Amino acid sequence: MMQSNSSTLAWQDQNLTAKWKSAVDIINARGQAVFTELFDYVEPQSGPLNGAIISIKDLFQVQGYKTQAGSVFIQPQIAEQDAAAVNNLRLAGASFLGHTNMTELAYSGLGLNPHYGTPDNPINAGRITGGSTSGGAASVALGVADAALGTDTGGSLRIPAAFCGLTGFKPSQQSVSRDGCLPLSESLDSIGPIAKTVEECELLWHVLSGTKPASGGDKNTDNQQIRLVVPSNFGMNDLDEQVEHGFDEILARLEAEGVAIERRFVEALEEYKNLPVWQFSAFESQAFYSQHYDLDHVDIDPRVASRIARANTISVADFEQTKAARKAFITRMSEEEPNTVFLLPTVAVVAPKLSDLEQDAEYDRLNLLCLRNTSLANVLNGCSISLPFCFQQEPMGLMLTAAEGRDQLILDLAKKVELIVKS
Repeated sequence: MMQSNSSTLAWQDQNLTAKWKSAVDIINARGQAVFTELFDYVEPQSGPLNGAIISIKDLFQVQGYKTQAGSVFIQPQIAEQDAAAVNNLRLAGASFLGHTNMTELAYSGLGLNPHYGTPDNPINAGRITGGSTSGGAASVALGVADAALGTDTGGSLRIPAAFCGLTGFKPSQQSVSRDGCLPLSESLDSIGPIAKTVEECELLWHVLSGTKPASGGDKNTDNQQIRLVVPSNFGMNDLDEQVEHGFDEILARLEAEGVAIERRFVEALEEYKNLPVWQFSAFESQAFYSQHYDLDHVDIDPRVASRIARANTISVADFEQTKAARKAFITRMSEEEPNTVFLLPTVAVVAPKLSDLEQDAEYDRLNLLCLRNTSLANVLNGCSISLPFCFQQEPMGLMLTAAEGRDQLILDLAKKVELIVKS
């Protein structure tokens, strides 16, 4: 494969105060629905992120500001300290622009919000940005933020990255602390970045996780054992025609550069298809928010409320059984596919028009289809990255997914694939 270029971080040598002023002007002109609130400018600390403007999803505590999770029913309380992830970014020199809009409580892959408005797709007017980190992706695509801090429960970093021509990285869950971040699903939530390149996502992940970049001698040595697999029995049906043809073209380009790709039936994924993944977010979000609010009598997006209410259809015993089945699936995958990196289209469809989502039935269909491919990594407790490419002028994503703890390996691999995809 081709080798990576030297460092080209977007915020290197930029005039921070001039960029900040320009960002506010752009938000006022074109991005009113991108943020739920803007922060005051604070002189940044020194560090690897000095000069970088980062937007913060409205799930994270930021000292001196309220956290609403895209809602109006959560009682506003001023945070006395930063969330752990925010603190790590601050200590590394990042500047924070504001809390970004999102699907209420992060409970959808489409990014709509009836309270704060829905961000328009900056590179595809009239289309959605995807969610739930909708404002985060929009802020980077608009050029007002260099990167976005978000969460990913079933694809909420990677879906909007694919729709907005960006790179989204879902790390292994345990690699980044979730302290100070409101949850959707304790089992599936991960914290990670959206940025323009793999290199930027890698640096942000090292800052968020507190890990050090690997030196030349410390890099993964098992790349030769990695098998890139396109599963014939998962994630490849019901694709938009443009997504299908675009994905095929990208695979052909990779193979032309000498990348070996297997196309085969993956038996363990048949087990995954029978797992009621919806139970995790429904049961765990209801358990968390109902501690403090009567969810039947608050002003909440009806489409979010209906999903939470599905928790009423299962018992604690049912959910325990589902958690056990997930654990068994993770074990089986580790035994049968220990060195597999799955290649899939990030999302089965191109970014829908906002007008396509007016009817609940179509909203539900597209939401499930958008989340289908990305959710695998969350259930697997793995790591996954979406790389942007265009086909017939439609932005879409190529997704690489690997097992838990293979974060550096998948980032190293993604940097090499990125060069081919962008060439």
